[in-house]
Amino acid sequence: MAIETILLAVGPDERERIDRLVEAAIDVAGPTGARVILGHVFTDEEFERAVGNLDRDVEVGEISADDVAGRFVNVRDAADQLEAAGVDYEIRGAIGEHGRAIVELADGVAADRILVGGRQRSPAGKAVFGSTAQEVLLNAPCPVTLVRSDTR
Repeated sequence: MAIETILLAVGPDERERIDRLVEAAIDVAGPTGARVILGHVFTDEEFERAVGNLDRDVEVGEISADDVAGRFVNVRDAADQLEAAGVDYEIRGAIGEHGRAIVELADGVAADRILVGGRQRSPAGKAVFGSTAQEVLLNAPCPVTLVRSDTR
């Protein structure tokens, strides 16, 4: 199976593992020539808040999720690293529940692989709070690579 498109899910809390996520994307995309989609998902409330934080007078319906996603520091950092490595990339934003929207985005871009960050949590913590990574792992249309923030 050829890998042509990789979805790298970049969340707002990826600061501590963005370098590891991008490194994993480069490790796969470099040799295969795959395109990396930097995907950032907003809930409705997160999107409204992000648009409200823009420096200019913009309403929610006047700007795309792609444009807003490209303004996040984690997404920009990832884009800079991919560009420096000579990896083709594109920034995509989506609005919805995080796990479900990542799966839908992967389906929409015909991703051959998803890279998603995760942190170690107790089974009880997952049951109570849910897990974006778990939702993606269970419902993705392609293989998923989980990049953990810790190495225990």
